[in-house]
Parts: sequence; C-alpha cells; structure tokens
Amino acid sequence: MQQDLTRQDATQDTPSPQDLVARATAWLAEDPDSETREELAGIIDAGDLGSLAERFAGTLQFGTAGLRGELGAGPMRMNRAVVIRAAAGLAAYLKKQGDSGPESAPSETPLVVVGYDARYKSADFARDTAAVMTGAGLRAAVLPRPLPTPVLAFAVRHLGAAAGVEVTASHNPPRDNGYKVYLGDGSQIVPPADGEIAAEIDAIGALASVPRPDDGWETLGDEVLEAYLDRTGAALAPGTPRTARTVHTALHGVGTETLLAAFARAGFPAPVPVPEQAEPDPAFPTVAFPNPEEPGAMDLAFATARRVRPDLIIANDPDADRCAVAVPDDSAEAGWRMLRGDEVGALLAAHLVRKGATGTFAESIVSSSLLGRIAAAAGLGYEETLTGFKWIARVEGLRYGYEEALGYCVDPDGVRDKDGITAALLVAELASELKAEGRTLSDLLDDLAVTHGLHATDQLSVRVKDLSLIADAMHRLREQPPATLAGLTVTSAEDLTRGTATLPPTDGLRYHLDGTYKARAIVRPSGTEPKLKCYLEVVIPVPDATDLTSARSTGTQVLESLKRDLSKAAGI
Repeated sequence: MQQDLTRQDATQDTPSPQDLVARATAWLAEDPDSETREELAGIIDAGDLGSLAERFAGTLQFGTAGLRGELGAGPMRMNRAVVIRAAAGLAAYLKKQGDSGPESAPSETPLVVVGYDARYKSADFARDTAAVMTGAGLRAAVLPRPLPTPVLAFAVRHLGAAAGVEVTASHNPPRDNGYKVYLGDGSQIVPPADGEIAAEIDAIGALASVPRPDDGWETLGDEVLEAYLDRTGAALAPGTPRTARTVHTALHGVGTETLLAAFARAGFPAPVPVPEQAEPDPAFPTVAFPNPEEPGAMDLAFATARRVRPDLIIANDPDADRCAVAVPDDSAEAGWRMLRGDEVGALLAAHLVRKGATGTFAESIVSSSLLGRIAAAAGLGYEETLTGFKWIARVEGLRYGYEEALGYCVDPDGVRDKDGITAALLVAELASELKAEGRTLSDLLDDLAVTHGLHATDQLSVRVKDLSLIADAMHRLREQPPATLAGLTVTSAEDLTRGTATLPPTDGLRYHLDGTYKARAIVRPSGTEPKLKCYLEVVIPVPDATDLTSARSTGTQVLESLKRDLSKAAGI
C-alpha cells in the first residue's frame, strides 16, 4: 500500500536500468545517513532493479501538505538527503521573501521554529532542518523534545517566526515520515507558496553545496510549551464545571504528556491513560494503523473504559492534532460508541454557541452541512472551504473550524490549525456541563437532530494498488453522471475542477440530491493515500424526539443505498 502512496505523491519517468544504477550510485556518494547508505548499497549490489525503480524513477513532490512518504533511500523516499534539500529550498524561499515574521522588526534575522514527533528519524530530520537554516544565515529554534504538532503551530505565532517546520507523518503507518511547513501567520502553506518553495528545492545542486554547521541553533526549553498550556486553559470559560472523567489514548504518539498537563492545569480529573499506548513508540505495536478511525485502533481504550467506567474516551492521533471521542452505548458491542467527526464537530459548535461565540464558523466541503444550520440559527457567519486546515484556517474572522476527519480548530488566535489537545479540553468542558444537568453528549446530539434534522453521514473509501483506477472512476463519473442515487434525483452535479463562486478549483465532484429526503455526495481522490473517497450525507426530518430511532434507521438505509449506487456509477 505504501509504495502506492509514494507514487501518488511523486513525479515519475521511465529510466533505463543503466540510468537507475547511475542515479543510485550518485545518490549513494552524497547520502549523509549511514543507515540509508547501507540499505542502498545492498540494493545496488543485489541488482534489484525493481527496488531501484521504486526509489529513483522520480521524486517526492513538495506540495500543500509538504512532504510525506515511506522512509528509505532515494528521492522517492523520506530520508535525510530529501529533508536537507527541502530545508534548503525553504530557506531560499524565506530569504527571497524577506519576511521576518508578523511580530519581528524588519532588521531582525528571520526565525524558523522546528518541531518533531517520535517517529523513526524525526529527531534527525529536525536537526538537519535547524542546521540548514543556520547555514543559510537564518535563525533556528528547535522544540526541546517530541511534542504535539499544535505546539509547533502555536510556537510560530507566539515567537513571531517567519516559518515553522513540523516533522511528522501524523497517523500514517510506522514506516512513514513527513515534513509539514507553516508560514508566519501560523497556517500551513497554500498555493502559490508551495510551488515557489518546490521550485527552490528543485534548484538545489549537490548536497555538499548546502552549508550545515554542527551548531548555532537554539534548543528551546519548556517556556513555549508552558505558554501553549496557558493558552489551552484560556479557551475554557471561567467557572464552568470540570468533573468529566476521561480515559485517554495517545496511540503510541506524543500526546499523553501534554494532554495530561492541560487537563491538570484546567482542573479536570486526571485522565486515565491506556497503559499499553501511553508512551511514544514509533513501531505502534498495538495497532495496525495508528488512526482512531481505523477498526481495532480503539479496542484497548474500550477495554480500559470498561474497567474504569469514565464519562467519555478521548483519543489523539500520534502527533495529537486530531481528537476522537467515544461515549457509553449499551447497544454497542464494546459498550462504547465512537462519535463520527461530524458529530464532534457539531457538539463543539453547539458548545461554542452556548458560550456566546462570535465570528465565523467554517468547515471543509466534505463535512456535514449541520454546521451551517447551527451557525445560521445563532446568527453567525458560515463558510465552506476546500479540504484541509490550510484552507479552513484562512477564513476571515474565523472563530471555529472543523473537518470530518477528527480535526478541530477551536482557538484560531492561538493555534491556526487543528488542535487535538485544546479540542479535548472543550469536549471535557461540555461533558462536564451536561453532566451537571444530568445529561450526556448523546443527549445533546439528539437535541441537535430534533432542532435541525438528523444529518447522517458516512464515507465510501476505496483503496487501490493501481492509481489509474481512481482516474478512470473520476472520468467515468464526469462522462456519465448519475441521474439518481438511492432513489433520489440528482438535482445538480458540480465538477469542482472548474471551481465555484466561493471555491478554487480542485479535483472533485459534488452531487446534490432531492426527493423523499435531501442528500449530498462528494467524490474526490485522497490527497495523502491511494484511495478514492466519497463523502455522503442525508438529512432526515425529526418532528419529535420519539422519531429519532426511526430517523437513524432510515438514515443508515439511505446511506447504504448511496454507497451501492455510487460505487456502481463509478465502476469501483
């Protein structure tokens, strides 16, 4: 699977066997890492042309997600040589911009803050980045140890930096790593910056031409983390109940220490960590995929909860920028039910409205339309963006933004990105307030369904080995758009490559459906995995709370029909 992911994020050519060996030999001569040198030398000696092609028939492409791919030797893998070139390209871009950050005097040397998670090679990539920035005449400051991505995003604004780099592959498999870039406003890069940085990377010559001193950068203490923790508590309302009892899993990532400190500082009962998953471990030994949404990932958290009997379960992904929530449910096999990202997104929105939030609520187009109804009822602004917090974070006047993939921006003035730590605090605050009223998160979801209609969402996700299947499916849907899906009439079919009045172009299709119920389907290739993803929503009116069970059953049936019909229409 991961080789497919690498190819998805790479440009390729078709070199001859002689060219492959020549490229590999040249790479080996300048590779600064003894481990990847040994790996590559073995491949060359074995004459393994297939492995050489996987590594040297192209390059990982730097885009709006930065870099992400499998660890290993060669330009189509994540390694020190690739990272050094990426850092040198970023440094060249920053120097051309002459941007010394929003809070720095123009005469000051631009600062780049570097953070990293606990994955294989993350610390090495962070040190290489700091060395390259220093060698380029910029200032560099590295966070003191592996910390959550939102701490880095906070640090960029807090320190008035020109840019920030986070070394992480988020919830990808253990053999992956990545390189995420933020600019001085604390947001992830978007066009045209990504293309301009990529051009600078392409212009880097021999690795020996990139100065990399052994020292000269700063290693930060805990002062930035302390400031971040102070900020997380400030997101809560003063005097609110702090009684919710929580089980927490970091899924072998870096979230445990920071989340426990945030909960303690805010005055909540100490969350009970899932012991097998509390400490960072780049092998992620207890999960097949370190993502709370994946089957089996939450089994140990459920087992801990059955023993401890908390009010809720909180899960972070390995770099703790995402937040998953589970609630007690006697009808579920485990006794607990994972809330969908759209459900948590609606709960947090309702909580912020209840707290008197002002400003604009925003979400990506693949997230539930319920947020728009909540915002409208509260008299707040509302915007849809393309997928990714690089877009959500740039909404003017943003107060709250979320994406269905468990990402929530609850304090945009502090962290202009998704933040799984601060979001967890707000969920715990909401659960505590409801607990004081004798109610639960599930009760509030019922209230929202009665008020706004049941917004049932689901996803059809098809993983492929041959990426041409995704292109074929998109072509088929464009050439032969469906007239009906799940017995509902397709009232509009938008090809998002043309853009809309409010959205820039992107590779996707959006269908609006009407009939007995209103529904929506969005089809797009994944930006980070070899998948075709279809995001589905149906809205079922709920006249009264007694109709909820029937509405949920209907919603499930319609969503299943949408999956079948859309799969048939796409030929997948």
